[in-house]
Amino acid sequence: MTDIKNKAMGIGLRSPHYQAVLDTKPDVDFLEIHSENYFNIYSKEYFYLEQIAENYPISFHGVGGSLGSSDPLDKGYLQQLKHLVDRFHPILVSDHLSWCSFEGNFFNDLLPVPYTKEALRCFSDNVNQVQNILQRQILIENPSSYLEYKNIDMNEPEFINEICKQTGCGLLLDLNNIYISATNQQLSVQKYLDEIDQSTVQEIHLAGFTKQKIKDNTLLIDTHSTFIDQAVWDIYQNYVKQTQTQAITLIEWDLEIPNLTTLIEQMNKANVIREAENEFKTITNAIF
Repeated sequence: MTDIKNKAMGIGLRSPHYQAVLDTKPDVDFLEIHSENYFNIYSKEYFYLEQIAENYPISFHGVGGSLGSSDPLDKGYLQQLKHLVDRFHPILVSDHLSWCSFEGNFFNDLLPVPYTKEALRCFSDNVNQVQNILQRQILIENPSSYLEYKNIDMNEPEFINEICKQTGCGLLLDLNNIYISATNQQLSVQKYLDEIDQSTVQEIHLAGFTKQKIKDNTLLIDTHSTFIDQAVWDIYQNYVKQTQTQAITLIEWDLEIPNLTTLIEQMNKANVIREAENEFKTITNAIF
């Protein structure tokens, strides 16, 4: 099943909810998985995915592509991803603007890419390779950041726009990540969003963060372990209002995972915000 409507609402599919999804068949438009968890065709994860995918469109979200690394792409990883894509025909395939490997060593983290011309060439080449192997477009997700490289050639929105321009890939716009980065580095969320090429945005992520006190400063950490903060809800509402985006929206929750009902409630909240802004726009257009 690959069909998906514009403005669709979904949640991340996580192992504690496999059976509940099969039993209750919640009213969601799509489910998103972390691709690497399903590479083993003999695993419990793959077994459940085969059943769940019969009822829901699935989006693949990768964390191990290491597209920002100067290392050659992992051929074994890409073969496994292609097998998964060919088997389930996901509505979207995405990965991160990050790297996690160096000289054959892999790190369990999404490490930041320097926004330089050299890094842009490397990242774009890797995206092109992945798209050629998969024979389809992928999306790249903007990162959360805590510090900024000293020597850069462009800012993050410019870097992302260039990647999309040079490769034809799309953008997975994580509004929580933007808020985290802007807060940690005292940047403007609105300026960031104004600079992004909105025509490339195909999916929106909403998630929760935690706060960590470091001396006299408070750092926001992208943990996906709690409810979406009101500040992120406000950004989402303003973004939908300003852009009238057709992108699909996902609620992302990866740690301290709540029950399925809680995830659905967060998704429904996003849907209420979106529908209210769309209705307001329709009424405004009719009046003026």
